[in-house]
Amino acid sequence: MIVARLATQSLGNRSLSAALTVLAIALSVTLFLGVDKVRTGARQSFANTISGTDLIVGARTGEIQLLLYSIFRIGNATNNITWKSYSDIAASPDVAWSVPLSLGDSHRGFRVLGTTPAFFEHYKYRRHKPLEFSQGAPFQGLYDVVLGSSVAEELGYALGDKVIIAHGTGRISFIEHGDKPFRVSGILKKTGTPVDRTLHVSLAAIEAIHADWTNGMPAPGQTISADQARNLDLTPKAITAALIGLKSKLATFTMQRRINEYRQEPLSAIIPGATLQQLWGLIGTAETALSVVSAMVIATALLGMVTSILTTLNERRREMAILRSVGATPVTILGLLTIEAALLTLLGIALGLLLFYIGLAAFQPVIDRSYGLQLSVDTLDWDQWVTLGAIFVAGVLAGLIPALRAYRLSVADGMTVKT
Repeated sequence: MIVARLATQSLGNRSLSAALTVLAIALSVTLFLGVDKVRTGARQSFANTISGTDLIVGARTGEIQLLLYSIFRIGNATNNITWKSYSDIAASPDVAWSVPLSLGDSHRGFRVLGTTPAFFEHYKYRRHKPLEFSQGAPFQGLYDVVLGSSVAEELGYALGDKVIIAHGTGRISFIEHGDKPFRVSGILKKTGTPVDRTLHVSLAAIEAIHADWTNGMPAPGQTISADQARNLDLTPKAITAALIGLKSKLATFTMQRRINEYRQEPLSAIIPGATLQQLWGLIGTAETALSVVSAMVIATALLGMVTSILTTLNERRREMAILRSVGATPVTILGLLTIEAALLTLLGIALGLLLFYIGLAAFQPVIDRSYGLQLSVDTLDWDQWVTLGAIFVAGVLAGLIPALRAYRLSVADGMTVKT
């Protein structure tokens, strides 16, 4: 108790340096917890990119490739699915709902997705959270387009604006469907998923803008106007992929095997959650890098604490000598500096926790709204408490370095004036 009181009084006499040391540790703890929260939030958001969909169906290909082009709009399909095959699968007794997807066009670097209004009803993310509109409504007219939030924000579109879709997926396209302009009918709220960077039109619209095309190119001497296209049969001949929801989760593997063995054409069916875990395993290096950065920040703060104590130790030689002269043993001196380091570390951790929760409560709505990244305000998990405990132990052990040096100082050394 006496040593603890002496340590507290000693820190009070050096309040400025002690406060700076506590602040350095607090900021490192806050940064560690913040980075860890972003890391786990990013992983959770990644895993929640699509939710409530039991199967994704596409042409025969790798599982990750199918997930990348159908959900993340990265890459292109190796082949399409015929509309007849899709209709047969959608009509299966085990299927509760299905959403066809058609890709292949773009607008200024953003992918265009042809689908049905069911997409806005059944596509879920972040644990069954539905899509919501910030403005407007789903497409109803043939040439209506619904924009993801990032598309509207980056390109400055508003309801009623005209949009020209280009053929192909490049940022710059030399072939545009300029004779069939679209009108913005709705803008979705931020989701933090690829939906934000997608333009959504109807499957009929995809057929209409390609009505006078043959083999991926405009047919020579053949022109079909936007109004003429309305009178055509716009039933798709093929689609890129499809989202499938089943009536029972128990039928998932049975339906997956049935689709993978489909005789009419080679198809693949993947379970989104399982494939997302495979994909995260490939890109999880970033998660490890963030953890290393956090550890380095904490190590730097603890090193700063040791440096601070060592710097003031030479100024406290006389204090140490006086304590020794009045009966303090070397073990007392060792305990004094060790307790000081423990108090500095403990106060730094406590302040860091406080700053972390204040910052999380203040910025969580902004981060969710701006980046679609959900950072929940909840208690620390067991691993985080273990890490904070390890930081405390490391702080105490780091404090032993100056404490051991003071332990070896003699009374005569403290009374001697060094020049």
